[in-house]
Amino acid sequence: MEVTRTFDLIELGYRVSPREVMFGGKHGHEWVTYSTEAVREMTDLFSCGMMSLGYRRGDHIATISPNKAEWNLVDHGLAQAGMIHVPVYPTIGHEEYSYILDHSGVKAVITGNKQIYNKISPVISKIPAIRAIYTFDDVNGLVTVSDIIEEGRKNREKYIGELTAIRDSISPSDLVTIIYTSGTTGNPKGVMLSHTNLVTNAIATSTAHEFGLGYRALSFLPLCHVYERMMNYHFQYKGTSIYYLENMGIIADTMREIRPHIANTVPRLLEKIYDNIINKGKNLPWLKKQIFFWAVNLGLKFRLTGNSRFYKFRLGIARKLIFNKWKEALGGEVRVLVSGGAALQSRLERIFWAAGIPVLQGYGLTETSPVIAVNPLRIPDIKFETVGPILDGVEVKIADDGEILCKGPNVMMGYYKEPEMTAEAIDPEGWFHTGDIGRIEDGRFLRITDRKKEMFKLSAGKYISPQVIENKLKESFFIEQAMVIGENEKFASALISPNFTFLHDWCSLHRVQYRDNADLVEMPEVVERFAREVREVNRDLGEFEQIKRFRLVTEEWTPQTGELSPTLKLRRNILTDRYQGIINEIYSVRERGNVVDRVVGVIRNGVSGILNHLPKF
Repeated sequence: MEVTRTFDLIELGYRVSPREVMFGGKHGHEWVTYSTEAVREMTDLFSCGMMSLGYRRGDHIATISPNKAEWNLVDHGLAQAGMIHVPVYPTIGHEEYSYILDHSGVKAVITGNKQIYNKISPVISKIPAIRAIYTFDDVNGLVTVSDIIEEGRKNREKYIGELTAIRDSISPSDLVTIIYTSGTTGNPKGVMLSHTNLVTNAIATSTAHEFGLGYRALSFLPLCHVYERMMNYHFQYKGTSIYYLENMGIIADTMREIRPHIANTVPRLLEKIYDNIINKGKNLPWLKKQIFFWAVNLGLKFRLTGNSRFYKFRLGIARKLIFNKWKEALGGEVRVLVSGGAALQSRLERIFWAAGIPVLQGYGLTETSPVIAVNPLRIPDIKFETVGPILDGVEVKIADDGEILCKGPNVMMGYYKEPEMTAEAIDPEGWFHTGDIGRIEDGRFLRITDRKKEMFKLSAGKYISPQVIENKLKESFFIEQAMVIGENEKFASALISPNFTFLHDWCSLHRVQYRDNADLVEMPEVVERFAREVREVNRDLGEFEQIKRFRLVTEEWTPQTGELSPTLKLRRNILTDRYQGIINEIYSVRERGNVVDRVVGVIRNGVSGILNHLPKF
């Protein structure tokens, strides 16, 4: 059957690919699963329940919840009743909640659990348009999604005819959701997406791999983000059974339990997995350590094509001795990981492919529903260090200044209540201006080089692409996050947030004593160790790109503390404001010579040494 609207996926599953497990989620310690037949019935009941509570076509309803199987009942139930779903991150701050819930005009909010309810209830109480709060879990006697379904069961005969009429009248071009961007600068923008936007993207990406009916997917990235949301539809279209994980803290245990064949991920998670594996390798006995790093170094040389017979022979040994354990840690049956949301380091592509865990990198934005290009699981239609070929049905061209422009059925309807912003983003010819810089290689592979707005110019007129350098810096085990700075200055510098867990272990091994992190990042031996990491990165950079100075900060940057967006992108304006004093200090001495830095460092360390020996009052 033809799928043109998101809720058509329910009927597709029921008629074409019926299965005992369409969705599954953990309630306590037990997995609760829903068949395609149960999902079809409960979705209708939820729609009827919302209608019996007084909500009508066109009403905006927000969800603020971690991933749950029941999220789909709400999502499809709202869509087929003509209501607009506004999914919101459960990890943002009060100001963002207040802005999004007020700006979007939602009439009800469905929360995930008690913790989220306690966080948002003070905000909701100040927004008169919101009639009620409902919950997925039992919270303080509030009406739950299960209660709404039961309400629908009692009133099914009263509302099913109206629901059917609404469902039949909904056009693929109708608005189905408003997704607010993570807001790295300014207030979040409400991206209006239609059924066509999301469905065409789900169908077009479905050819990237063969894992459909009979296969298992694990969903742990937030469903409120367009990437996981669209891939959720993608899995439903292919007939894949989807298991949802609420708590990222138990992802390793869940993977071993579910043994998924496919999962979506982000580069930062792959970096964490790789770093943890390498750290364990460093603690192995001498002989095992030698074998371990022989395998790793071999894997880092992996190529998609052209590997010699001798290389393949050695790789087979490495897989049996080392890499099979990596696969077991991910459940043992992973066939592919799909990475999006940010640039993926080439070394991670190579090492995971060498380990028999293919990683497919894609690219897109909320405004493009989201995928513009993706590497399929087919050689030679995949290329490392690129985001793959342009998606079927989508057009891309590179503007004169290098910006990637996109046109197609995936381009958003516009920004909610923001016609001027919409006109800035989508030109009169229908091209969406992504704000990303890139190029087409070999006539079909798209490579992303940087964000247009994040590129800056040195005083000498040379342009710096900070993301490229930042990604290289983050390949170091010592560096958790980095922000490259230097706009209108003579040279580029960096603020570095260390990987304190790794750094503390290094200090213990090298008998470096310190009081706290503030003391630690000022110690000469620590600064010199990071300088080695920076020098290593500088070796592969042009003279004008090289990091001439850096400063270590004592804080870890997270979405919770505001330095990163929910999708783990740097909030550069916030970081610039927070560390303006350090930035001023970096550029207060204009000379570029190392001698100046060394003198300043000696003076600082000398003063610190004197102060450390003064009596405490």
